[in-house]
Amino acid sequence: MRLTAVFARNLRLLRSRAGLTQEQLADLAGLDRNYVGKLEREENSPTLARLEAIALALQIEVELLISRELPRKSNGN
Repeated sequence: MRLTAVFARNLRLLRSRAGLTQEQLADLAGLDRNYVGKLEREENSPTLARLEAIALALQIEVELLISRELPRKSNGN
């Protein structure tokens, strides 16, 4: 799987796990909602600064956004 596809999949999953809409994530990360949608559809790739902003907004480590294998959601989350 291409890294852009891995990122898009992880972004959708991690945003969903956080209980956020695209708009909410965009607001928290200081991004446009349309940009977040394009990231999730593999129509755009983030800069390192935007990758970091997304990770901060999701309260996760940046590495999770590009990890080929995400940890399963724990029952406590």
